[in-house]
Amino acid sequence: MAIDYYAFHFILDPSLQEPLLGLLSELPFESFEETEDRLLAYLPATVAPESLTPELESIKEQIPFQLSIELVPGQNWNEIWESNFSPIQVGSFCGIRAEFHPSFGSEVRHELCIQPRMAFGTGHHETTYMMIETMETLPLSNADVLDYGAGTGILAILAARLGARSVDALEIEAIACENARENCQANDTGLVNVVEGTLEKVLGRQYDIVLANINRHVLLESFAPLYGMLRPGGILLISGILSTDREIVEDASLAAGFQTTQIRAKGQWIAVQLHRN
Repeated sequence: MAIDYYAFHFILDPSLQEPLLGLLSELPFESFEETEDRLLAYLPATVAPESLTPELESIKEQIPFQLSIELVPGQNWNEIWESNFSPIQVGSFCGIRAEFHPSFGSEVRHELCIQPRMAFGTGHHETTYMMIETMETLPLSNADVLDYGAGTGILAILAARLGARSVDALEIEAIACENARENCQANDTGLVNVVEGTLEKVLGRQYDIVLANINRHVLLESFAPLYGMLRPGGILLISGILSTDREIVEDASLAAGFQTTQIRAKGQWIAVQLHRN
């Protein structure tokens, strides 16, 4: 069934788009799109736009913006994405395209075909790019992997391609789970197990590697349970973190028992690789 969304058009200085995105990620928006002159945030039409007014007014005191809101009928969503979604290449390691784009051919070792719909995670955002970039160096072969906050399933699919033994793709949004399953099928990765729900749905399972491209608030609440779900020597790779939040995230991960082994930065975002003793 097609789902309607409200598109929030935030018009502001381009240098402020990423800090604004970090703040908006705490609100019930399902997807974001960055353009040259604005940041778009998509809210399910089941949520009243005016319910976000207090939070948006508070954010506006920190980051000035102009806002307009339009209703986007569900049947128009694919057309919108197709007009804005261009292929992206992460070095010679990985290429991400939609089904209507030509293949990368021999330019990349791994090619993923993603139809994003309303799910976040196409590789275009700095956080997803850095996750993919780091995955090239992770010991994913024969590993049990959790993709926490899977979105389109792009990281779970890549983990399967890189030889993981098992992959759980955990996602709270039903429409994103549906999209992730479609993308797994399109990429011939039947190994991926898409799970709808919160972290409680996979508590008790043990992993060698956890991939978590998710917002800061969720990460801060999840460090302790994720530490318990990782085997000794396990790796937690996280992103969705503004560089200004580096200290609070590192302190929280250290308190949970993790050690930081690597930090990447792209734009105003960072990706952090953590190790469980």
